[in-house]
Amino acid sequence: MMRVSRLTLVLASTTLVLGACRKKPVVAPQAETAPVVQPQPTRPTNTTPAPAARDTMEDYRTRLAATRARLLETIYFEYDADELREDAKASLDAKITVLNANPAVKIRIAGHCDERGSDEYNIALGRRRAEAAKRYLTDRGVDASRIETASFGRERPAVQGTTEESWSRNRRDEFELIAGGDQLRAQ
Repeated sequence: MMRVSRLTLVLASTTLVLGACRKKPVVAPQAETAPVVQPQPTRPTNTTPAPAARDTMEDYRTRLAATRARLLETIYFEYDADELREDAKASLDAKITVLNANPAVKIRIAGHCDERGSDEYNIALGRRRAEAAKRYLTDRGVDASRIETASFGRERPAVQGTTEESWSRNRRDEFELIAGGDQLRAQ
């Protein structure tokens, strides 16, 4: 039995020695590569301070008030005329910009006259004045369904008096927001 143990011991030792001496597989050396560094996006440096939120809101409110005023600006006419003056056309051009940017907005144009002339004549003249402004807007792309017209003749004077100055302030078209005013966007 001793002989078997010895033989087992010799065989085990030989196996260990030969196992430790066997060749290891050759692994191809890997080329060393530099680690890839992703460039970090650079942010431009802002040298001006950001406006305060309050300033931005005040600026928006100012622009909104100016937009509303532009849309509601009154236009004036010569005596006994319904033709648009150049200053009236400029005012209407500004209204076109606002109306195109605010498709939900609808307006009413009310024609007015001075106190001279009969009631019937002044109602008809006020209507022609309102229609002249509407035609100018629609000829330049504003949908006619967004514009109503009315005439008050001489019934609602802007200025009391019997002078040419007061009469000239009464020959006018006034503009009123009738829909979409709460959705008006500043220009």
